Amino acid sequence: MPKRPIVSVIIVYWNNTEHLPHCLECLSLQTFRDFEVILVDNGSLDAGTSHLEQKYPELDLQVERLSSNLGFAAANNRGAHMARGKWLALLNTDAFPKPDWLEQLLRVAEKNHEFVCFASRQLQANAPELLDGAGDAYHISGLGWRRHYNQVSQNYALQEEEVFSPCGAAAFYSRDDFLEAGGFDEDFFSYFEDVDLGFRLRLSGKKCLYIPQAVVQHVGSASTGKRSHFSVYYGYRNLIWTFAKNMPGYLFWVYLPLHVGTILFFTLYLTLRNQGNAIWRAIFDSILGYPKAFRKRRIIQQNRKLKPRDLMYIISTGLLEPYVEFLKRNGRK
Repeated sequence: MPKRPIVSVIIVYWNNTEHLPHCLECLSLQTFRDFEVILVDNGSLDAGTSHLEQKYPELDLQVERLSSNLGFAAANNRGAHMARGKWLALLNTDAFPKPDWLEQLLRVAEKNHEFVCFASRQLQANAPELLDGAGDAYHISGLGWRRHYNQVSQNYALQEEEVFSPCGAAAFYSRDDFLEAGGFDEDFFSYFEDVDLGFRLRLSGKKCLYIPQAVVQHVGSASTGKRSHFSVYYGYRNLIWTFAKNMPGYLFWVYLPLHVGTILFFTLYLTLRNQGNAIWRAIFDSILGYPKAFRKRRIIQQNRKLKPRDLMYIISTGLLEPYVEFLKRNGRK
């Protein structure tokens, strides 16, 4: 029987021949070698995954080809169930890890047993002097964002610290804890599934650590496009479901008015930006999905180990924080 690897790297591929070769080349240069690569081809229409096993013989590479696009969440779950490693390293096709990325993740993970998931330091691939993210933050309004996005990389996020959740573009999970939590919510299809899983893990008493030594360069939205109607629709629909499912106890009712007000604000903003169709569809479909979301909520909250008040030390509470993050993403400091 072949020896099981320590780490399983999962890559979900969908029509991205521009970036996949560089991603795999970066993996082939990893200083830590006891890993397998599971590449899930999510119903791509190109030939980007043809003969990859022969092109990268130095990698323990397995390609799983799906007949249709099941979504980022379901494809990662498929890879997690196929994985043989103790740890899951999720990596986007447009994320390019430094040679010691896996080594640094594993070194810190095996010293910090109170944490079950870990966030990488993400630099912008086209401007590596700027951060693409340092783990995810979650706000009482239901908004989430990558910490320190667009800030100068040499000045910010230089220390290990607990964060709300890892960004799924370059995340590290205990496989057992990932599967025990149910993995990503497949109803999400794409976007916000990493924040939702991080929320569920946290409610079950688990924590996430940011590791600044584990570095990747990330292009971002290479398959779906930044500010696309696709990202607006799935991002806001899933944001609403995440709040409905996970915000615990009395905090749900306390922050519900702020949540609704925030959604209305961005609905107006996006409508003025000619994306009204996408945001209104997101709201309509999120409401249609409320019954299922609240059935999930009952299960999540029944199994919750974290008291609502204990969430407040890690959740973002500043009323102006979303506004500041919005300015960063629009190129203003």
